[in-house]
Amino acid sequence: MRAWSLLLLVALLALGSQLPAAASARTKGEKFGGCPPDDGPCLLSVPDHCLDDSQCPARMKCCYKACFRQCVPLISVKRGSCPKDHLHCLSPVQHLCNRDSDCRGSNRCCLGACGRDCRNPV
Repeated sequence: MRAWSLLLLVALLALGSQLPAAASARTKGEKFGGCPPDDGPCLLSVPDHCLDDSQCPARMKCCYKACFRQCVPLISVKRGSCPKDHLHCLSPVQHLCNRDSDCRGSNRCCLGACGRDCRNPV
């Protein structure tokens, strides 16, 4: 059961890491910037606190955190998308970066099979 929960969390993180890359397809009221990574445990019984960015104060964005949507401080996101990682890690997840600003140049902080690391965007 624990392995299934970890697999679900990794899948959600991978999906979430692709959302900020769609900046050109922003909806009305969506703020520039991205969401911080959601590494916390899921609180599935908590209802969403917001539906979109317009319901959040300035410099905050409606993002998934603990598996429900809430207003959190937005982070800057570099151009390009993170490359897809089709590998499956057998060791514990280890993050080498937390956000794009942790990476040099145009590299992005991307979720890979064994955690986030700095990669060239595609």
